Amino acid sequence: MTLAAFAVWLLAMTAAAVWMTRYTGIPGPAENAPEHWPAQSTIGLNRTNFTLVMFAHPHCPCTQASLGELERLMARTQGRMSAYVLFLQPARLPASWAETSLRRQATAIPGVEVQMDADGTEARRFGATTSGDAVVYAADGSLQFHGGITISRGHEGDNTGLSALVALSRGQPLETTQASVFGCSLFETQCRKTGHP
Repeated sequence: MTLAAFAVWLLAMTAAAVWMTRYTGIPGPAENAPEHWPAQSTIGLNRTNFTLVMFAHPHCPCTQASLGELERLMARTQGRMSAYVLFLQPARLPASWAETSLRRQATAIPGVEVQMDADGTEARRFGATTSGDAVVYAADGSLQFHGGITISRGHEGDNTGLSALVALSRGQPLETTQASVFGCSLFETQCRKTGHP
């Protein structure tokens, strides 16, 4: 009886581990960002430098890693990139809903301006649907990069998105202009906690 119970437990744990490993590597849906800076956007495009805009869900656990990588990016680009983090703020929920540790983490990153995105209006303008999605535009308003800057859900470390943006800021050739985004859906008020680190 004990051996059978152990076998069932082991099978369940193995299945859960396989599912979680698979889940961490599944990116959000790939969407198209506009090729040129949206004219109706209320965010200020830097006319002398690159402008990065990251869209974030204030309750997505995976976004902590995206913000960690953004902090590394800002340190490595040394003022060659303006950056914004826009947090979802549904109109039907109080402002306190978005007052989370993620917002405080973003606010603490030097060179990053944090704003609230009312009902995801700006996210929709830029084609973002997943928390951690970032777009980068040149001074002339042309799209340079769209995607994520983490290696998988909730995991920091060397990744193609971060490397591409560092290269872009230094005027070096880009290996890629797109990267997978790992995070919660931007437009759901409750993030799915199962499977997140």
